[in-house]
Amino acid sequence: MSQDKPLRFVTLVGSLRRGSYNAAISRALPRLSPEGVTIDVLGTIGDLPLYDADLQADGFPEPVLAMSESIRVSNGVVIATPEYNYSVPGALKNALDWLSRCSSQPLAGKPVAIQTASPGAIGGARCQYHLRQILVFLDAYVLNKPEVIVGGAASKIDAETFEITDAATRDFIAGQLAAFATFARKLQ
Repeated sequence: MSQDKPLRFVTLVGSLRRGSYNAAISRALPRLSPEGVTIDVLGTIGDLPLYDADLQADGFPEPVLAMSESIRVSNGVVIATPEYNYSVPGALKNALDWLSRCSSQPLAGKPVAIQTASPGAIGGARCQYHLRQILVFLDAYVLNKPEVIVGGAASKIDAETFEITDAATRDFIAGQLAAFATFARKLQ
């Protein structure tokens, strides 16, 4: 196991909203990542049609194949998502449903880190629980700790620039990324 081997992670954003706190966090990840780690944002989950077995039978849509391939060739996935109705947003669940049906299952054996942010006090903790259940079925390896759960996101992310303004939040996310790099290297 080489601690010096470069790693490439991709970020899957679970929100479609232009002003999403989670999209803002995902955009900040490259600046917060440890040396030797690059992070790219995957295409938007809004580009994926609703999962339909008939559509799948006609052939996987190109955005699904592109997302699957980007995940497959990465060293890990960071999922940044809000919580909707105590669970996973429908668009994110749709993306995971599509990915679960790819013949070369891209998330199987893949390290995954989860990050949630919300204006509410508990910052998406319930979403993380449900997302972990889904990722068990997909045979992903989820980083257990540290968990990034950003409560009160409106006071930590600038509404105009969507930059993380809270130094403690930036430091905590950077710490998770360092732990995730170590985790990913151990799994290689």
